[in-house]
Amino acid sequence: MKKLEEVYKRSGIPTYTFVEPAEYKSLLVSIRIPGRGTIVEGPSGIGKTTSVLKIIESLSPGGNVTKLSGRNTDDYDVIAALPELGNLGIVLIDDFHRLPEETKSILADYIKRLADTENENSKIIIVGINKAGQSLLNYASDLTGRIDTIAFESNPENKVEELISKGENALNITINIKNEIIVESQGSFHLAQMLCHECCIEAEILGEMERKKGTISSMEVVRERVLGDLSKTFFEKAKPFATGPRLRKEGRAPYFFLLYWLATAKDWSLNISDAIRKNPAHRSSVSQIVDKGFLADHIAKNSELQDVIHFDSQTRELSIEDPKFVYFIRNLLWSKFCEKIGYRSVDFDSTYDYALSFGWCR
Repeated sequence: MKKLEEVYKRSGIPTYTFVEPAEYKSLLVSIRIPGRGTIVEGPSGIGKTTSVLKIIESLSPGGNVTKLSGRNTDDYDVIAALPELGNLGIVLIDDFHRLPEETKSILADYIKRLADTENENSKIIIVGINKAGQSLLNYASDLTGRIDTIAFESNPENKVEELISKGENALNITINIKNEIIVESQGSFHLAQMLCHECCIEAEILGEMERKKGTISSMEVVRERVLGDLSKTFFEKAKPFATGPRLRKEGRAPYFFLLYWLATAKDWSLNISDAIRKNPAHRSSVSQIVDKGFLADHIAKNSELQDVIHFDSQTRELSIEDPKFVYFIRNLLWSKFCEKIGYRSVDFDSTYDYALSFGWCR
């Protein structure tokens, strides 16, 4: 009997609900090319790493792949030493954007060498958030033409629908708010899994049903349940980012506005230079914390922020690492959040002030 947590998975690689993203075929072809570097970039939670692992398994069932991560400092020395280790097979480096700058430079040179020799015994696949490919090119501009950058966008609604339907079939259920969940997921497979999981919990569906059962949930109830759970973790991450290193209750609140703009940005990533051009009233205050390194320093000194937000000082790209954090800040009641964290005089357009309740935000 299939269990709910095995079908609508909130973490790990999906089995019953795996769906090929639109970029899957392009990625497959790139991975098959000997020696050529493959960069997979895009927002979190849309299936990048899962797709890479599925493709590797399909090309070489049971074959070995070395998985390294920019989140694991123990892997840094191994990654830096890759050029000296001989035939590597397939090496997958996840969270590339978190690696030290020196290590990124070493990787750029090594990928160029592998591509030039069409090395059939070593393949480097890099996975990162938005602009990971551009970040690599910053270290070796002549990599152009030697790497494939596969940009994963938010998944189209038909792909999210396919995921939900696979879960319905596996559990022998129907989800009455399927269409609402498709819209609410905003192209994220991860969010779709999370919302379907909560919908089933609310309907007391904990595994495969012997007889067909339909849920009777409302999107509002599911949303509130999810946000109530997420607030326990993410309010205490949103607050220190929005206040900056020191709260200035009567100040211009540049950190607050960066978070606010990020919450409404496409693909969970904000180019700060573009944001400043669109919001000239905040040019001085926001430019100051970016240009003087205050933003990068603030994130570097707060491990709880590093879990959810990444800032690339070279590309000036501010990105969200965790799709659950995206969902949380996109549903914030911003005027109330502003008051809650201590600002007194922030004036902003509250077009996106749409959360139903602020009761879950402690």
